[in-house]
This record gives sequence, C-alpha cells and structure tokens, in this order.
Amino acid sequence: MPPTQHAPAPETTGKERLTPLYNVVLLDDDVHTYDYVIEMLARLFLFSEIEAYRHAEEVDRTGRTVVITCELPQAEFGRDQIRSYGPDPRVEGSAGSMSAIIEPAARE
Repeated sequence: MPPTQHAPAPETTGKERLTPLYNVVLLDDDVHTYDYVIEMLARLFLFSEIEAYRHAEEVDRTGRTVVITCELPQAEFGRDQIRSYGPDPRVEGSAGSMSAIIEPAARE
C-alpha cells in the first residue's frame, strides 16, 4: 500500500482570530425618553421592540448599554448614527442626540 498523503494544512493569517472587536456603548442622560431610545434602536439597529426596551431599561438603570459588538469601521458607523439621530421631540429641553462611545470588547 502506498503511504497516505495528507493535504498541506491551510495557511491562516490569524486575521480571523485576531481582528479586534469593539463595543458601541449608548450612554444615559436625562433628556431622552424610553420611547426615543426604543425608536432609535429599532430604526438604526433593527432591534425588535422588546430588545430595544431591554436596552432602554439597562441604560436607564446602569448608565450604559452595549448596543452592538463589531469591527472598528462598523462600530464607528453605529456610534455616529446614534450621535446624529437628533433630539427627542417628546422632551422640550432635548437639543440633540444621545451620546455613544466605542470601547474595545473583552476577549473571552
């Protein structure tokens, strides 16, 4: 019997394993309503009403919520979408959008 030949192992650059991920974090304030947060998250990130409500509740309770975790270009886009969403028409003193930041995601 001839010796068994094995295909060479595919080369990996490690990019798939080492691509850094980032959290888009929505920050709490007192100038936007739950309805605003739910509407914004549903429109920008296609969350269901229940998912968006859970984020609204978390940001209200803890001061922040991680909206998405992704690569840097998508995280910057998500952050910028939140920052440019506009004021809450339900609140007279609302002059602008909510705040959001990007932070490195923890690797497990």
